[in-house]
Amino acid sequence: MGSLCIILLLLLGGTGYFIGSGFVDYALLRGNPEDPTAIPEAAAAIVEPGLDAPAKPQAENEQWMITSQDGLKLVATHFAPEEPSRRWAILVHGYGRNQRFVWDYAAEYIKRGYHVLTPDLRAAGLSEGKYLTMGVKESDDIALWAKEIAQKDETAQIALHGISMGAATVMMTTAKHPQNVVAAVEDCGYTSAYDMFTVQLDKLFGLPEFPVMNCVDIVSPMKTGAAISDAAPLRSIVHTEVPMLFIHGDADKLVPCEMMEKLYEASSAPAKEKYIVAGAGHADSKKTDPQKYFERVFAFLGTYMKQ
Repeated sequence: MGSLCIILLLLLGGTGYFIGSGFVDYALLRGNPEDPTAIPEAAAAIVEPGLDAPAKPQAENEQWMITSQDGLKLVATHFAPEEPSRRWAILVHGYGRNQRFVWDYAAEYIKRGYHVLTPDLRAAGLSEGKYLTMGVKESDDIALWAKEIAQKDETAQIALHGISMGAATVMMTTAKHPQNVVAAVEDCGYTSAYDMFTVQLDKLFGLPEFPVMNCVDIVSPMKTGAAISDAAPLRSIVHTEVPMLFIHGDADKLVPCEMMEKLYEASSAPAKEKYIVAGAGHADSKKTDPQKYFERVFAFLGTYMKQ
């Protein structure tokens, strides 16, 4: 009887690992046999297909490189404004994207006299990495980029601005009290990657949270070094000590607007505002009304960024 129980447990464990491993690779693994830089399969199913990246801003620029805490080479582009400035912005792209997809945001910051840094997050663009971690390790990386800016310009005042997974990363970064960061903008970030993937699991495959997401949460640390449940801005936001602007479209079907309301209420930011864009879908708030979007962003940041 004892041996039978052991065999059953091994079978259940093996099945659980198979389920969890399959979903981790589907959602977080970069590359495939044909293309080592391909975005994860789930990202290809979720993000807008065939969307062209914006043009590179017409500004003086250079490539920067740093090494992550776990030894990955990370790459970013630094854009310089025409006039000397202490204002800096780190713009953080979303899931299944790379730095080129925030270059339209970068152009607006440069126009307003900001230095801009657009990193390729780990496992994206030119940066190394096999797996995404949905903001867990990415937030450590963004804190390192802030440190790099501060080392090059000790008077730098840094704003963080992220979209989707980039917004989740920004929220988690602020909880780490990054160097010289004075304000942040989160645009359509999720309360937790676990919650977001649970919703998508049902939409894409009609599968329930249990046991799939439980298996994923057990297996993900083995493969990526971080549990899916650790990508939880809702837990991080209570430790935020910088002013934050929360932006969300009320027609967002990937990350429901209710998630932003929860994040806003939980935030311990010393000053916070929310901007809900009517009719905007996921990551479409800027596209829906670019003029008003950037008016709100720069009015908010201008309160905390000195000349």
